[in-house]
Amino acid sequence: MNIKSSAITVLIASSFGSSAAFVSNGAARMQTKLFVEDFNLDEGNIEPALGDRRNLFKAAGALATANALLPNIASAETPTALQTASSLKLPKMGLGAWAWGDSIFWGYNPKNDNDLKEVFNYAVSKNLAFFDTAELYGIGRSESLLGKFRNESKVKDVQIATKFAALPFRTKSTDVVKACKDSLKRLNPQTGEPIPIDLYQIHFPNAWNNEDYWDGLAQCYEEGLVKAVGVSNYGIDAMRAVHKKLAARGIPLATNQIQLSLLYRYPIENGLLKACEDLDVKVLSYSPLALGFLTGKYNSDVRPSGPRLSIAKKLFDGPDNGEAFNGLISVMKEIASKHGVPLSQVALNWTRSKNTIPIPGARSLKQATQNLGALDWDLTEDEVMALDAASAKVPAYISPDKSPFPKEDINTKLKMFDS
Repeated sequence: MNIKSSAITVLIASSFGSSAAFVSNGAARMQTKLFVEDFNLDEGNIEPALGDRRNLFKAAGALATANALLPNIASAETPTALQTASSLKLPKMGLGAWAWGDSIFWGYNPKNDNDLKEVFNYAVSKNLAFFDTAELYGIGRSESLLGKFRNESKVKDVQIATKFAALPFRTKSTDVVKACKDSLKRLNPQTGEPIPIDLYQIHFPNAWNNEDYWDGLAQCYEEGLVKAVGVSNYGIDAMRAVHKKLAARGIPLATNQIQLSLLYRYPIENGLLKACEDLDVKVLSYSPLALGFLTGKYNSDVRPSGPRLSIAKKLFDGPDNGEAFNGLISVMKEIASKHGVPLSQVALNWTRSKNTIPIPGARSLKQATQNLGALDWDLTEDEVMALDAASAKVPAYISPDKSPFPKEDINTKLKMFDS
């Protein structure tokens, strides 16, 4: 049975304190009315998803806002695998599935499911079948697609990471466990024993009750629902706190998924990357292509539409009229020409050079082959230095101050987010 919602108005109160929630460029607030047109959802996938429909559509609102800064990853055991503090092995690059099923931000159409299946099968054929999704992506549709593709492929060693949404109406450890079990149902459409989730993460911090979420992660791990646990969008203090709490129960914190690119260097500058390294927490870097601005597609004359337009104005219409950004693109083009590769691979390999695992999205076979092709070569030290110097001159395309994530937990006063 299909639930068709035409122009459903979703209004959710912000749970992020004074932080301005926004879609990709910081423009839309969490309290904005979101219109979901022709939203096709399969009831069988929804019911075990996020609870009743009321909460489900609240989550739909969160999707369009919180998702903008949220990651995409992927993994499988490969010759280039990186060992985490847990038994989980991650490849040097993953594939993100945010756009898989998300009609609000990415204009998903079920007619394109075969394209997504091609991406899935290609990654499997390259032993790089590690996908990052989340319960919010397409309101469970992304997880359902991955579960369907994995089941149809008959390949059991596909690794999938997903994420718990710390939405305002979820405040208990049991909420994490229930959400995890619901994700398991979507990821395991087949009958029989479900395959445990390879990596289960807290998608973003909340303004309160964060320690309860960590207890929920631990319970999921101890019950065998998941093989490893991680966090996303956590700052230095918050990461250290969850690492300590999990360690007390003998559970390693495997990953921290954060934004990092040549246009967003804050995690390097504020020491977050170093803190992750010190704790042996692997970094999954999302938005490594800076929402497309590092692919060479856009310039002062050719600009994106929608919420990304304000980013273009910041990059191209600033005091230097885009001189710094154009300088970075010039360096990237020189390196790309030398290696005979597209600009996107230069951007991805820069994040790899920082000992992180980029997780770019892919909606077509062309995008998947292009992105994963970055693993066929590496930047030289001189090239990394040249990119560092050029990118340091470009103002960050998004400011952490515009983040929808709370700066601290109002109960414990723990600093939660800083980049």
